[in-house]
Amino acid sequence: MGLSCWNCGMDTKIEGKPTRVDHCSRCLADLKCCRGCRFYDPLAARQCRERIEETVKNKEKANFCDFFQPRIVGARALDKTANKEGRKKSFDDLFKD
Repeated sequence: MGLSCWNCGMDTKIEGKPTRVDHCSRCLADLKCCRGCRFYDPLAARQCRERIEETVKNKEKANFCDFFQPRIVGARALDKTANKEGRKKSFDDLFKD
């Protein structure tokens, strides 16, 4: 399994770090962006846990950051609760005897 999209969770089949031109085929989100980076933190200075010198204005667009490391999103597509039917079944299962 490759890199998962930070936006929709789909497996992009990209191994390792994405390039600036890589995007998700489902939602078209840029993959090498702040939101897809493991150092992205909305509560940190400049919203990054690394010591970046300049603030990246659009966190959802591809950039040239040297600190970028893909964020592990998880296997949402494999999770039975990833879709509406799966969530409903999990909820209903809570009340079965």
